[in-house]
Amino acid sequence: MATAETTSLFAQLKNLDEHQLRRLLVEHLTKQKLGLYWESNAIARDAALNADVVLPRVVPDFSHTPAGVTHHRNLVIEGDNFDSLRLLRATHAGKIRVIYIDPPYNTGNKDWVYNDKFVGANDRWRHSQWLEFLYQRLVLARELLTSDGVILVSINDENRSRLELLMDEVFPVRRVGSFVWRSRTGGNDTKGAFHSTNHEHVLIYGNPGFRFSGDEKSYSMYKYQEGDRVYRLSDLTKAHDFRERPNTYYPIIDPTTAIFYPCNPQRVWAYSSAARLKEGQKIRGDTMEEMIAKGLIWFPTDQRVETFTTEHSLREAIGQKDVPMSGTTPLLFEDMPDLLSWVGKKIGYGRPAFKRFKEGLKNETQPISSWLTPKQESETAEEELNMPVVGTTEEGSKELKDLMGDKAFPYPKPPSVIKALLAQATKPNDTILDFFAGSGTTGQAVLELNAEDGGNRRFILCSSTEATAKEPDKNLCRDVCAERLRRVIAGYGGKPGYSLAQGGEFAYLQLDKIEAADVAFEAKPEHATTLISMQNAAVVPVERAQTAIQIIATGDDWLTVICHAATPEAVNVLAALPAQHGLARLAVFCPRPKALAALLAERGVEANTYSIVDALLNGQVRGGQGASA
Repeated sequence: MATAETTSLFAQLKNLDEHQLRRLLVEHLTKQKLGLYWESNAIARDAALNADVVLPRVVPDFSHTPAGVTHHRNLVIEGDNFDSLRLLRATHAGKIRVIYIDPPYNTGNKDWVYNDKFVGANDRWRHSQWLEFLYQRLVLARELLTSDGVILVSINDENRSRLELLMDEVFPVRRVGSFVWRSRTGGNDTKGAFHSTNHEHVLIYGNPGFRFSGDEKSYSMYKYQEGDRVYRLSDLTKAHDFRERPNTYYPIIDPTTAIFYPCNPQRVWAYSSAARLKEGQKIRGDTMEEMIAKGLIWFPTDQRVETFTTEHSLREAIGQKDVPMSGTTPLLFEDMPDLLSWVGKKIGYGRPAFKRFKEGLKNETQPISSWLTPKQESETAEEELNMPVVGTTEEGSKELKDLMGDKAFPYPKPPSVIKALLAQATKPNDTILDFFAGSGTTGQAVLELNAEDGGNRRFILCSSTEATAKEPDKNLCRDVCAERLRRVIAGYGGKPGYSLAQGGEFAYLQLDKIEAADVAFEAKPEHATTLISMQNAAVVPVERAQTAIQIIATGDDWLTVICHAATPEAVNVLAALPAQHGLARLAVFCPRPKALAALLAERGVEANTYSIVDALLNGQVRGGQGASA
């Protein structure tokens, strides 16, 4: 007997066309059997993506528009982040270099809203809902990244394994690694096992070509001089036992002093000896003798040198461990091969090393550590271990309280954490997206980083209202996220504010959802102006659509324009634009593109004309493709 759920599923299947049914069948038959599984509904995913169109609308009263601003580069988008991502897929596909998100951690403490309700620990579908909730958003976010873009995702220890498997599915073969952040300094026995979880993770998934900037290398170790060249000493051995690599277990001879240096039996030399090669044997790279001849091997000058004239004196020294050592490992020992060959030789107690010249460095920077170090432990971290130094959750809470006057948002990340990540992951002109923006910490981090290095980064923050049936008037995006940014830009607590050059402005967008079939009738001019500006210029104009003609962007030899109504007066204005701006042609979005193209051609104006309605639908409505990985 069919259940209500299967009856509903059959009803949904009846509404699918042949292409959609084939796709679902292929997906089902080819889906991997190893991996992460959760309760989901692929048909519902398609419906969510294709049911309507998301159109942006600027709210001037909630935006921050200092004098002189004509276009907003930074965006704060209010609404369900699923809808925000649908919009951004239409306007910013392939344009976002860095995504940072701090999603709900699925702790069971009602820390996130799903279908307008907080999800609690007793919800039997909590984990599946959380995974599906993130999956739908991550699939959309994937399309926004540049070819060398990266997504950084904060998560707690409890849910790292689930999220990592989910990320592997959405971003296959894109895993870079993770950062470990010590988020607290105190102890808290949260599980009754006298074990305190004091850290969180930041998962890293990057497209091919992504790399962190790293930190400038310290040259303090380059303290040896040879002419005008400087070098440091590097280990000359590799981690193999002499029984595993007998051909690289041999004594090195300093040709200048005739001093012999025994090999470490637990770490043989990194280079083969020509004397140990078989006839006709070829190797990659140089032999030890060739390295010595090139002057690339350093020999100690201030060291102990001994000569054992008899077998007895040699064995006696071995018994007393009065022989050359590498740490606690004696380099001469009783059962070593050719022990007696060391009798009568000058034996050096120092260790040869490889000369690593500064001029041979491949990179001026060194890789960044995976450990995010608390400021309290930072004395040696920055200089020696290349660790980003950041604050704790306590710092984030204090920062927000100083700004807002109360606990406006639970467990906010400290700006120093996000700023450290962005300093490593971004370039000066990158766009950063946070679609779980919460209290707006990412926006503050972008402003701080721009002020520090003169960058021109821009941010897009997506935050929901978090309104529920119990709190219908709650608006986290407006009252916390945007308000925080306003106060940060203005300056607070003795801290300076941020100029326009540093990103001190933003447009506040709300989203209107319209059925695709009704876009031509219900979409307003301001929807078109905002969305087409985002698509073509990655900005939002301050001036609202009050005129028939609006200039959106200027290229090398073209002008992008919106014409809301092709009246004779508007056509005359369009025809005059190329000469006024010294450009060859126009790109015009208008209600009737073919008719307008003909009218402009009659006036000798070269123009590419596009439908406003098509532009509003582009990238949002997909004929049955949906959000599949």
